[in-house]
Amino acid sequence: MEKQQQELMIRLQLFDQQAQQLQQQYQAVEQAMIEMGQLNFGLDDLKNSKDKEIMASFGRGIFVKAKILDEDLVVDVGGKNFVKKDIELTKKLIQEQIKKLNEIKNEIENSLKILGEEMTKIIERSQGENFA
Repeated sequence: MEKQQQELMIRLQLFDQQAQQLQQQYQAVEQAMIEMGQLNFGLDDLKNSKDKEIMASFGRGIFVKAKILDEDLVVDVGGKNFVKKDIELTKKLIQEQIKKLNEIKNEIENSLKILGEEMTKIIERSQGENFA
């Protein structure tokens, strides 16, 4: 009986660790979706901004005054490959990334649901065994 309870506690701890990891992944995906959405809105502000001065990020809280020469963007498409894209194509790319992130978010939600159901089953089984 004691050994079964120890095994139950270990299994529940493992489930809890998995749930915490999934929650962290979920929060990271949500944060990425927020950032992508903000980027998408920022691109709208860039339209018709040729010859305007902006403060461009130089990295880690350092900014430099810059002048927008044209509205073409250089976009990292993965693997350190950069491609020139206009604002509308870039917005479409961002929308695709948001869609993929949303799919990942749904998968994580489903995994959390399944994990919760498994934990509930184990707890119910152990309670039934304790009363038997």
